[in-house]
Amino acid sequence: MGLNIEYKDGQTPIDEEEKSGLLISAITTRGELDEAEQRNIEDAMLWLAQRRKRFTATEILTERFICELHKRMFSGVWSWAGRFRNSEKNIGVLPYLIGVRLHALLEDCIYWIENETYSPDEIAIRFKHRIVAIHCFANGNGRHSRLIADVIIDKIFAQEVFSWGGNRLMSDGESRAAYLVALKKADQHQYEDLKEFSRL
Repeated sequence: MGLNIEYKDGQTPIDEEEKSGLLISAITTRGELDEAEQRNIEDAMLWLAQRRKRFTATEILTERFICELHKRMFSGVWSWAGRFRNSEKNIGVLPYLIGVRLHALLEDCIYWIENETYSPDEIAIRFKHRIVAIHCFANGNGRHSRLIADVIIDKIFAQEVFSWGGNRLMSDGESRAAYLVALKKADQHQYEDLKEFSRL
């Protein structure tokens, strides 16, 4: 039967070659996939919780850590977890530019932190927004970006992680609609709505 996914507004389709990387053949629907991925993400969150409380920016803001976090979030579900995508998407840079653009983002974020260019919340939110715009991976970029923003605010700044509108973003409704509007404003370099949404 194979995996049959119905995509919500704002989700990036997975191509057929990427679908072949599914490690659990019993999964055939979006709901089953979401459930399996969520279990894997909870394992990644436990891994983060067990690591020491504070990190320096240069320990977290590396390509290695970015890929390791994605791998921890999805390696029980996708064979390509933690590896940059090879396919073009409806969002994101061309695949051969991923490493270059990510390196620039990591350097920018270290600069923002060292020079206190923005508030801690805005640094984490700007990073989250730009890493989604790069779209490093075939799937899970939104969830990965929210978790890395939580890592930045918690492990670097020792502040409370974001609420992300009560974590109701996987289902259609007012919360997801408000999030998508805030993301569109961030595309225009207006981050206030996304910052506010992240703390609802």
